[in-house]
Amino acid sequence: MAALETPQAFDPWDPAFVADPYPAYEELRARGRVHYYEPTNQWLVPHHADVSALLRDRRLGRTYQHRFTHQDFGRTAPPPEHEPFHVLNDHGMLDLEPPDHTRIRRLVSKAFTPRTVEQLKPYVDRLAGELVAGLVEAGGGDLLTDVAEPLPVAVIAEMLGIPESDRAPLRPWSADICGMYELNPSQETAAKAVRASVEFTEYLRELIEVRRKEPGDDLISGFIAAHDEGDRLTEQEMISTCVLLLNAGHEATVNSTVNGWWALFRHPEQLAALRADHSLIPTAVEELMRYDTPLQLFERWVLDDIEIDGTTIPRGAEIAMLFGSANHDPAVFAAPEKLDLARTDNPHISFSAGIHYCIGAPLARIELAASMTALLTHAPTLTLSEEPTRKPNFVIRGLEALRVTL
Repeated sequence: MAALETPQAFDPWDPAFVADPYPAYEELRARGRVHYYEPTNQWLVPHHADVSALLRDRRLGRTYQHRFTHQDFGRTAPPPEHEPFHVLNDHGMLDLEPPDHTRIRRLVSKAFTPRTVEQLKPYVDRLAGELVAGLVEAGGGDLLTDVAEPLPVAVIAEMLGIPESDRAPLRPWSADICGMYELNPSQETAAKAVRASVEFTEYLRELIEVRRKEPGDDLISGFIAAHDEGDRLTEQEMISTCVLLLNAGHEATVNSTVNGWWALFRHPEQLAALRADHSLIPTAVEELMRYDTPLQLFERWVLDDIEIDGTTIPRGAEIAMLFGSANHDPAVFAAPEKLDLARTDNPHISFSAGIHYCIGAPLARIELAASMTALLTHAPTLTLSEEPTRKPNFVIRGLEALRVTL
């Protein structure tokens, strides 16, 4: 069958859609398995089974430059003024394909083994407790800036060996760089991303030089040692990997925290059940990531023609897999629009799948559980003090703030 026209309800620049995209996803799923979306020149895939399969399909790639030039692939090269962003982005393992992806991921994965991550748990728990204690002492505040952001940023900065005195710009740099992952970013967004890419790169280049002379027990020192031992990690790959680990290492956790608590405040019966039984925390973390997915859309290039439900998607096209829609697919999830913190059959794809499965997923789960435990234990009367505002972003889904009181 031919691809169906995208329903008008799907409009990633409409604040009403951004506030609640899930009804539009339901319409997309009902009308077909693949839809061409002209404003972004992408093919939208809304069903869980298709998204899950395509994430593992080697005919798709996060890049095409390991096989084709821009011209061969029918694409226009990025503007020269965007080069600092693309140099930084394109050397991180998320935007590489094998063999480069395999080489870098093998090295980075040593820092994210179950044993290594478990060793971080006391530090994460202690930091979450301190942040929540500060919130309690103040009688409330912004859950985003007081707890959700500082926790994962501090953890990944600690792993990288970034001194505490240097951490203030990390979150702003990350936010500006991640702006480029939205659909059709504006010139202003691109300029911010380029500036942040230049500044972050310069900082990390200097820090790498310091670590060459004074190695420590941190990831950057480990990358340098691995390079010196012949693991062939270039300085640009080190820099890009550090930026990726910071961006990916906290964006999902930050937005899962605030999206999750906003969902809990809108479902007081579920919040009451969680307060009464903290053993629900592990399944609650998974359900909240499914219910309001922090990364709504993930892109892949079509390296070789593929077919979806009778529609041929040609080489050179771009596929946009709708994680938020897949996580609400009734073919996989019973009563998907219902928030059920006790849900155990929950194969959500918020951490992706295939070779680009989130390497930091175990750490993210520990961070989310730690902040939830601390808030439930030390702020049991936590309530919303004002209605939050959604960020205008569609791809990376979050809130401008989440103001709470006790």
